[in-house]
Amino acid sequence: MAVFTEVSDKAAKALLKRVPLGDFVSLRGIEGGIENTNYFLTTSQGEYVLTLFERLRADQLPFYLYLMKHLAKAGVPVPEPQADGKTGDILLQVEGKPAAIVGKLPGKSQLAPQAAHCQSLGEVLAKMHQAALDYPRQQPNLRGLPWWNETVPVVLPYLDSATAELLRSELAYQNHVAQSSAYTALPRGPVHADLFRDNAMFEGETLTGIFDFYFAGVDTWLFDIAVVINDWCIDLATGAIDLTRADALLAAYQAVRPLQACERELLNAMLRAGALRFWISRLWDFYLPREASLLKPHDPTHFERVLRERLATPYQLK
Repeated sequence: MAVFTEVSDKAAKALLKRVPLGDFVSLRGIEGGIENTNYFLTTSQGEYVLTLFERLRADQLPFYLYLMKHLAKAGVPVPEPQADGKTGDILLQVEGKPAAIVGKLPGKSQLAPQAAHCQSLGEVLAKMHQAALDYPRQQPNLRGLPWWNETVPVVLPYLDSATAELLRSELAYQNHVAQSSAYTALPRGPVHADLFRDNAMFEGETLTGIFDFYFAGVDTWLFDIAVVINDWCIDLATGAIDLTRADALLAAYQAVRPLQACERELLNAMLRAGALRFWISRLWDFYLPREASLLKPHDPTHFERVLRERLATPYQLK
């Protein structure tokens, strides 16, 4: 999260006249992240998160916002978008940008997760996949394979020859996988696609909620699982998988929804895909940054290490 668009207290107070969440108390920019402008909005009724969308178009946003409402109604712990008191709209406008307000989840992010946290997350992830099955809106993962194919040629000139060759080689492999019958058979539906440690909240070992659905889209459930493992279940310094955490997460997931044979076959391919996706996006953000207050681009070499680890040491699913 970052601040690309400055929001004044006056604009926030005007917003609260449309969205009845109490009287304005304070507005504070949120540091971190690289896509949208985010503020903590405190009112007399509680704490909320105000998001202004900087890249996504207004016609793309209903998929994300109504997915959150759908999941919340199904009992999945996600923040529910707040509506305009007169129109009922959950897609708002602030400072000329499309915007949304959601409740601030209780607890804090668990940045050093243990097996118990991964177990809780695995269970909720499976329930979230199942709950989204009957969500009627359709929108692809906008950071999926077509975006990788478009973006890699843009970042290649910034890389040395060995790194560029790894990137080209892995992209070719993922295009090959996407043409396989096993990949075609993978179950799919709406996925979070960005469920990192800082996008979930815990109180102790209890998961209180998942948030930041603004990279969500229809994709394979296995890709969503892979993204989670590549962040929650690794040694950050090396990128190596922590088997205790990964086994706990997958066991909890499979207690709700057992993996199909095609998913077991392609798990390592999707672990590589998850690493590639975030390596590409971090290269893009690092070498082609946008100006913003509080913006700190992520180190792209982290997911290069993760990808190299996935190539060197495939995960053995129990």
